[in-house]
Amino acid sequence: QVQLVESGGGLVQAGGSLRLSCAASVRTFSGYTISWFRQAPGKERDFVATISRSGVNTYYADSVKGRFTISRDNAKNTVYLQMNNLKPEDTALYYCAAVSSGGMSTSTKGYNYWGQGTQVTVSS
Repeated sequence: QVQLVESGGGLVQAGGSLRLSCAASVRTFSGYTISWFRQAPGKERDFVATISRSGVNTYYADSVKGRFTISRDNAKNTVYLQMNNLKPEDTALYYCAAVSSGGMSTSTKGYNYWGQGTQVTVSS
């Protein structure tokens, strides 16, 4: 059983920064691949970034590459998403997702545990 809780969202001006956190209540956190997805109103839930179980491998959507950084601290059971140079197009509800797999899927179908989301709003 895995429980995920996102935090750190808020309202920022374009060009600003936010750091999202995903805290996991699980005994074997290091056994899970963790990813961030986002969903704007009326849109599909899209992939943002993923990090491997060890934290060594990361992968980003082209839309956020160079601006966002995903990291994890397995000792703290937490994954982070540092979001810099935010754009209005980044406005969405951001979700943390987990799966006990060595792969790093970019599809929502690749994950079986989800948090409730944290809202990020970027004003122009």
